Amino acid sequence: MQSKRLIEFGWREWVNLPELGLEGIKAKVDTGARTSALHAFKVCEFEKAGRRQVEFLVHPNQRDNDTVVTCLADVIDRRVVRDSGGHSEPRWVIRTPVQVAGRSWPIEITLTERDNMLFRMLLGRTAIKGIAIVDPGRSFLVSG
Repeated sequence: MQSKRLIEFGWREWVNLPELGLEGIKAKVDTGARTSALHAFKVCEFEKAGRRQVEFLVHPNQRDNDTVVTCLADVIDRRVVRDSGGHSEPRWVIRTPVQVAGRSWPIEITLTERDNMLFRMLLGRTAIKGIAIVDPGRSFLVSG
């Protein structure tokens, strides 16, 4: 069986989340974070055709709170997540494909308000396991 070649990521990369209608999100590749996280606000849970879903708003661009995208996704879980400061928070968890470097694969993403954070998305270690290696001294290696 032939394995796919690992992608070499920098510590930050541009990613697309096509099923959410989000393109060109600047993501921090964070091997210290287990799960990926996306900036989301006004998250509203509902059920449609027997499926739990969330509708939420995203400010996709760094330092831009005027651009807003409305997203819709199926809920796969609600988990308590501990951030790097040790604070715990219950978060909705969704699964959606991520596109980077011409490849696409499904990842789990938690939804949380990241308005005060530099990056609107963190790409966690489980999302890149078996897909990529990270050069922490370089940026935008695949998405320059």
